[in-house]
Amino acid sequence: MFAKAFRVKSNTAIKGSDRRKLRADVAAAFPTLGTDGVSQLVPGKEELNVVKLYAHRGDAVTVYVSGGNPILFELEKNLYPTVYALWSYPALLPTFTTWPLVLEKLVGGADLMLPGLVVPPAGLPQVQKGDLCAIVLMGNRAPVAVGVAAMSTPEMLASGLKGRGFTMLHTYQDHLWRSGDKSPPPFIAPLALDHPDLGEEKGSVPEDPALQEDMRHLALEGGGEESGENQQTCGKKTLPGASEDPSIGGLNPDPTDSKTLQEQMDELLQRCFLHALKCRVTKADLPLLTSTFLGSHVFSCCPEGRQLDIKKSSYKKLSKFLQQMQQEQIIQVKELSKGVESIVAVDWKHPRITSFVIPEPSPTSQTVQEGGREQPYHPPDIKPLYCVPASMTLLFQESGHKKGSVLEGGEVRMIVINYAKKNDLVDADNKKCLEKLQPAYQVAFPGQEPIVKKGKICPVDITLAQRASNKKVTVVRNLEAYGLDPCAVAAVLQQRCQASTTVTPAPGARDSLQVQIQGNQVHHVGRLLLEEYQLPRKHVQGLEKAPKPAKKK
Repeated sequence: MFAKAFRVKSNTAIKGSDRRKLRADVAAAFPTLGTDGVSQLVPGKEELNVVKLYAHRGDAVTVYVSGGNPILFELEKNLYPTVYALWSYPALLPTFTTWPLVLEKLVGGADLMLPGLVVPPAGLPQVQKGDLCAIVLMGNRAPVAVGVAAMSTPEMLASGLKGRGFTMLHTYQDHLWRSGDKSPPPFIAPLALDHPDLGEEKGSVPEDPALQEDMRHLALEGGGEESGENQQTCGKKTLPGASEDPSIGGLNPDPTDSKTLQEQMDELLQRCFLHALKCRVTKADLPLLTSTFLGSHVFSCCPEGRQLDIKKSSYKKLSKFLQQMQQEQIIQVKELSKGVESIVAVDWKHPRITSFVIPEPSPTSQTVQEGGREQPYHPPDIKPLYCVPASMTLLFQESGHKKGSVLEGGEVRMIVINYAKKNDLVDADNKKCLEKLQPAYQVAFPGQEPIVKKGKICPVDITLAQRASNKKVTVVRNLEAYGLDPCAVAAVLQQRCQASTTVTPAPGARDSLQVQIQGNQVHHVGRLLLEEYQLPRKHVQGLEKAPKPAKKK
């Protein structure tokens, strides 16, 4: 189902009532989880997003994302766990075993045929036709695929293990897996009853060198290079109850550091805090909302390849960390309006700020996500052009141009000058000629052929809209004209603004999407487009709608 790229329709934070309904649905669909398991899989207070998407065949799918990883997906009112969820709960579904080399076929969209099954000494699990099952590889109990049984276990045995055994829905390495942190399967020791050949020590690794090589190759192929590429989004975490190995969860701590994950996260938080105060925040920015400080300044100072998650630090919350920094007299925080805190003063002469050494910037720090993989974004070179209309064909035909020819401004000027000299005319620099030409433009991305289009290029349009609930939303249109993926931009803004985002079709525009962010987020959008993506300011309109800074008391 997810062998090819899918199209995201919307991505929003889950509502409280929907979270409760989801927990009830999970408890009904997977009764073996129990109350504690359901509470861990669908946490009560932690961030949980609902992503509505269309698979490549047009199926409408709802995906539930926790900590940056898809954990469940819903198709035709049926809930299915992802491999990320099953790595935390490997016994959730009946499990069937296949060979490592079969995985490549499953990832490509093939169903699992019965000849590919490995029958353990204890026999195949008992399932009925239509039951949901997990597929694991020989030597590791971590599921790599989720499918539906095409026949019951007695029917499988009666067929002599021939024919289609399982219709596959989702696999490790497919596009749904790629939308998460791209971590490889953890090693989960097989049960001794299923694999007695593993030796007396339960969970020991099989000694077959060919099998070990297959497993190592698959882990490197799926999670080696790619798992390190998707490191922009901050705040990712493993599912509760998952492996304690921090490298599996996508937080990517320093492997050479002997400190605990919490100690490393404390250091990273303080480093980003000091970096933001020294390089990004100025006196003119004060008072500065603490949420804006975190989304626009602290997260953007996170080093490439690292991910900042305050919940994984000893502080747990931003407010508690800022209180500590206030006690050290680095900053002063006040509640300027009810329930909303702002940084009102910074001691830039504090020894911790003055002694902080700014790290060297990474040349690939400005990225957008494209097709599940992050690619460096470079703003296009946009050049205004002019099309020759029918009414001016005679003027340009002597120079070899005809109706519809596309010319640069300098070319038009030289043609007019030569025509004036040849015909002994005056006012050769009269710009009325340009005004009569039809506008066009050229967009050139690095390493790609220039694209020429008629008309004027539409700027990225930022507007504010009022919803029925009397809440404001920020709407961003025309991102595609500048090579920006609306879904990727929405994901970045969701982190920066700490607000829900939605991607919807733009009204009145064919094949164009718009990004909606809850609240007035014009300041965040402008900073992202101008400073990080480096779009020229003349191609961005609506920046004046940003909220005015609060007056100093």
